[in-house]
Amino acid sequence: MSGKTILILGAGIGGLIAAGELRRLLPREHRVVLVEKNARHAFAPSFLWLMSGDRRPEQIARDVRQLTPPDVEIILAEAQAIDLANRTVRTSAQTVNYDYLIVALGAELAPETIPGLAEGAQTFYTYEGAAKLRDALQNFGGGRVAVVVSALPYKCPGAPHEGAMLIADTLRRRGLRDNVEVHLFTPEPLPMPVAGPALGEAVKQMLTDKNVSFHPLHKLTKVETATRELAFEGKDSFKYDLLAAIPPHRGPRIAREAGLTNEAGWVPVNRATLQTQHENVYALGDVTAIPIPGRWKPDVPLLLPKAGVFAHAQAEVVARRIAAEITGPGAADEFPGLGYCMLEAGESMAGFAFGNFFSEPSPQIALRRVGRLWHWGKILFEQWWLTPHGPKREALRLALTISGKTLGIPIVA
Repeated sequence: MSGKTILILGAGIGGLIAAGELRRLLPREHRVVLVEKNARHAFAPSFLWLMSGDRRPEQIARDVRQLTPPDVEIILAEAQAIDLANRTVRTSAQTVNYDYLIVALGAELAPETIPGLAEGAQTFYTYEGAAKLRDALQNFGGGRVAVVVSALPYKCPGAPHEGAMLIADTLRRRGLRDNVEVHLFTPEPLPMPVAGPALGEAVKQMLTDKNVSFHPLHKLTKVETATRELAFEGKDSFKYDLLAAIPPHRGPRIAREAGLTNEAGWVPVNRATLQTQHENVYALGDVTAIPIPGRWKPDVPLLLPKAGVFAHAQAEVVARRIAAEITGPGAADEFPGLGYCMLEAGESMAGFAFGNFFSEPSPQIALRRVGRLWHWGKILFEQWWLTPHGPKREALRLALTISGKTLGIPIVA
């Protein structure tokens, strides 16, 4: 058999896991090629800790080459165009031929699509933004903080709620509790509605316990930067002193232009195999659109949330399916729809939500009691992820796996 080339676009969580798993499973005659425009990988789940001052920027970033096996080929360039007919991808450095393509490019942030948002808002959804917001919080003298989910969908459905609670906790530690109001606005009817009303009410209680005011069904239409005022569709305006926004998300341009996306700009895939409508082309993680049982509104079907835990699990499934197809008979994995989220609440405390998003007639998700255990579990996962390939990383992976089994949770590591 002649060697195959598996080309992976994007070195986020999904892309890195796919590259490592493929390299582990495939003989060396087959190439595993990873295209990424950034030489440094910043671990997005730690952006909130960067914002709160619990991490320094250098603590949550690593060179991409440190996080992949040495025999994964890395092209540090921007993917510019996908030619599905000729099975090539043009990058800013070279054109690459592929036998299998994995699109793991994540979602683009588009704050410019809401008037005033790019100019008036901070954000903890980027590495640079989280560091800038940290400085703003350290210099904040008091007043109203608005955390705003500006549009749907967005990645990491727990992050806006975590962000609001950690902002409240950060300002409390600075002695400003009595001089600050923290407000969370979202177009959704409940926190994390995809997980069901019981979990939504539990998260609302977590917000209340942290003195965060929750404002559902608020669709942002404009930010008046001169007057520091938020405008909402059909709702009263709101004056703020500091604004932290979750910007609108959209699918990456390269996927849209290649004809891989649906009308909403996301890549539809088979929910079990992650294969697109094109032969030997897979997509995973935030770039995908995966319908799940249940409806948010009568005319709005639920979609699988965009979250790193799903990208991770999907990457393993895709890698194993491709490897089985190349090397011969083998059990073909399927993505089961299981997911979890550790919800940081401040004061070294966190909640833990876990369940099956493919359950009928709707996702079955439960929130375990807030405690320090989940916070330390998130720290352990962070340390594993940011440790370069080698014995220490393997030891941390084993610790995560054993901890997960002890707690009855299928931790992905």
